[in-house]
Amino acid sequence: MTTQSEPEGGLLDPRPNAVIGERRRLVNLAYRLLGSLAEAEDAVQETYARWYAMTPRQQDAIASPGAWLTTVASRICLDLLRSARSRRERYVGEWLPEPLPDHAEWLSGRPGGVTPDPADRVTLDESVTMAFLVVLESMTPAERVAFILHDVFGYPFPEVAEIVGRTPAACRQLASSARRRIAAPRASATPVAQRGAVVVRHLRQAWEAKDVAALIGLLDPDATATADGGGRAAAALHPVEGAEQVARHLVGIASRATGMTFLERTVNGQPGLVVQHEGVTSAVLAFDVVGDRVRRIWVMRNPDKLRLWTAP
Repeated sequence: MTTQSEPEGGLLDPRPNAVIGERRRLVNLAYRLLGSLAEAEDAVQETYARWYAMTPRQQDAIASPGAWLTTVASRICLDLLRSARSRRERYVGEWLPEPLPDHAEWLSGRPGGVTPDPADRVTLDESVTMAFLVVLESMTPAERVAFILHDVFGYPFPEVAEIVGRTPAACRQLASSARRRIAAPRASATPVAQRGAVVVRHLRQAWEAKDVAALIGLLDPDATATADGGGRAAAALHPVEGAEQVARHLVGIASRATGMTFLERTVNGQPGLVVQHEGVTSAVLAFDVVGDRVRRIWVMRNPDKLRLWTAP
């Protein structure tokens, strides 16, 4: 008797395992394209649904299942990005990417005791820092897909062209345009590993102490704080700008709430903070640290984007 994974002759067919083995790479790709792990997981699920909807003969006719899966997943993400503009117009307040914890916390489980699939883990490198993802949000869908596929995942432009539906030359131009958007913020930034953890720790201490002056000293004069509540949690609808305004805003939050705990955690591979209220995670903060000051703060309050962040 033979099965789908054991063809005639009793030899194991490596193709099913190879197809499933693509999942983590697809999740990594989709998260960078969409900025949302939830949407990335849905896109990858749809990709596999399309694969398994084919007959075995149709599957066997595909020379490279991995390339086929990448193409389909990328096109699904491209369609989602194209429809995102209208969806974001209906979004309450500012939209921010979904934050990711360190792998050690990621694997500790999700609310409700659901353990995440290790294949869903996203590699925490420079291309998933919050600053990087926020810049990606300013790109057109085609720019974002061309840039991520070529510059981050190393796909040649002829393959990118087939996915995006443009010529290779046009895709080179799209990636070049995206590269210019990325280069400006990156050029002036000091690597966070050098000073970021220290600066974030000092900011946590000043925030806990409700010390406005100390906070101002840790913030860039043009600092900006952007919050994402999505209509599901209280959050400023517009960015707060200026060091003093940001400092007073943070102190105001701490003064209004009791039982708040500030924890230093890794957020998208960078030093960040988790705010818990009576043991429940209520906010995740990511930072853009330049030199010894914080230039930008991103505050995720939407509970839909905090599902990976559980109480220790």
